[in-house]
Amino acid sequence: MSNEILQKVEELTKNGRSDVPSWTPKAPATRFTDISDIEGMRVAGKLAADVLVMLEEFVIPGVTTEQLDIIAHNYIVDVQGAIPAPLNYHGFPKSCCTSVNDVICHGIPNDKALKKGDTVNIDITIIKDGYYGDTSKMFFAGPALPHAERLASVTQECLYLAIDMVKPGIRLGDIGAAISAHAHKHHYTVVEEYCGHGVGTTFHGEPQVAHYGKAGTGVMLEEGMTLTIEPMINAGKKQVKHTGPDNWIAKTKDGRLSAQYEHTLLVTADGVEVLTRRPEETRFS
Repeated sequence: MSNEILQKVEELTKNGRSDVPSWTPKAPATRFTDISDIEGMRVAGKLAADVLVMLEEFVIPGVTTEQLDIIAHNYIVDVQGAIPAPLNYHGFPKSCCTSVNDVICHGIPNDKALKKGDTVNIDITIIKDGYYGDTSKMFFAGPALPHAERLASVTQECLYLAIDMVKPGIRLGDIGAAISAHAHKHHYTVVEEYCGHGVGTTFHGEPQVAHYGKAGTGVMLEEGMTLTIEPMINAGKKQVKHTGPDNWIAKTKDGRLSAQYEHTLLVTADGVEVLTRRPEETRFS
């Protein structure tokens, strides 16, 4: 089966990346009351989730993150009729972020083949009709190593418990405090240099969503806000070092594993809608 997948990867990537069509940005906003805007965010969120679902079969030993990037790029452009938001964003050179092992975030796809046991966070952001959908999840190249699987599982739990808290009136400090408490309970640390953010007709906007904090403080959530929560949890210390072109790539300073999960969320009148929910996440259906 792996040989068949590798052959499929070669076929899907042999012609490189498709040209990205021109598009016109909308006025930046991260809170919406008009149903047409909310529907636009729902469409963008589903498309971003669909890219992660599509990529699942290709994350195997022997495939490069460059090949994964080409597959994602062409699927977004040719199949979805959308735009890969990271491409050329403040100079970022690729269409998605692929963060392997000790890379916390903003990993740049390259020609190094994945090895058995590698962990990979793939972060996808697409633009459809001016609306952004932003999401990421952990993948494993081959069978997951137990310690890596545990870190990823706790990181996903951090995201899910945060999502369960989202509703009008909740403060972001409450969410950050809950995330960090859960991570620390499992003897992990929370990256503090990066955060979630408002997202909508702009890639990154207000509010900033820290994954640590003090309960009862911070911005209060209101109906119509669209934002990401995306905890980055380290197996070792929380400190970060930057490498790569323009220092884009953030790694753990101690070289230990990091994991991340991310969803784009809509604050509803009485709770939350997970705009980037994947089909297996039946807890949100």
